[in-house]
Amino acid sequence: MDRFRMIFQYFQSNSESVMNGICGLLALASVKMYTSFDFSCPCLPQYNMAYGLGIMFVPPVILFLCGLILNRQSLMMLEEWRRPQGRRKKDLAVIRYMCSSIMQRAMVAPVVWIIVTLLDGKCLICAFSGSMDPEKFVGFANVSTAQQLLAKVPCKDDELMMNNTSRKAVSRYLRCWSQALGWSILLILIIAAFLARWLRPCFNQATLLQARHWSNYIDIEQKIFEETCCEHSRLFAHKCILHFFESMRQEIKLHSCSLPGEGEGAAGEEHFLWGITDQDQVNKLLKTWYYEKPPLDVS
Repeated sequence: MDRFRMIFQYFQSNSESVMNGICGLLALASVKMYTSFDFSCPCLPQYNMAYGLGIMFVPPVILFLCGLILNRQSLMMLEEWRRPQGRRKKDLAVIRYMCSSIMQRAMVAPVVWIIVTLLDGKCLICAFSGSMDPEKFVGFANVSTAQQLLAKVPCKDDELMMNNTSRKAVSRYLRCWSQALGWSILLILIIAAFLARWLRPCFNQATLLQARHWSNYIDIEQKIFEETCCEHSRLFAHKCILHFFESMRQEIKLHSCSLPGEGEGAAGEEHFLWGITDQDQVNKLLKTWYYEKPPLDVS
């Protein structure tokens, strides 16, 4: 149990590792979803393209939105961008760094889905089989219903396509283009990642380090603020309950309710409560934190 607690605390304190893990899981989930998906092209000229392109691009949009929702930094970036200036200036470089980091992680699963669909080729065959030029294929040339027959190419079990020798030629042609496009996109992404990694030292590293540092600071500050609010809420609720049940204090102690001693408990509560005694004071403090964040100066 202690080992699981240590692992949980590690991931809780290391948001970057958590997000990398979530991106990896989403990428694996996208591959698993596609392999288990029952692809059934309608084989109708008016629906093929909508169905094929929809399967190729709608799930990536959903995966992209899931990546944004699951990323803790998305909300933090929006809050940092929208918060009032107050007594702390806003650094646009930090916001750009957070936005870039969020987008890169959120795009992993959608890109994996698109590449897998292109390498498989079914979506492209379904979407563009009806748009092929029938003159390029012997079995469809000089046929009045060539476009309708081409739309039925993805349905190999169709009666009209079973004995058509050119159906495989159209499928191979479109699958070849689909796989070529998939491998080209993958190669471009790998080259872009390679250049970005090796050319990064050529730019101003100090600015990048500053943006990364203050991005981590915003994340840690938010966590500590939430923890402090939880501690303050617990003590404030404890004080309110004790105040309400003052006449029953001795009876509560007898029922093994761990209450602090008179001296130590009062001192601890005052340390966390800072003399706050009502709801309006709490609301005022929270409002002040939002509108007038203290400057980053502890001197």
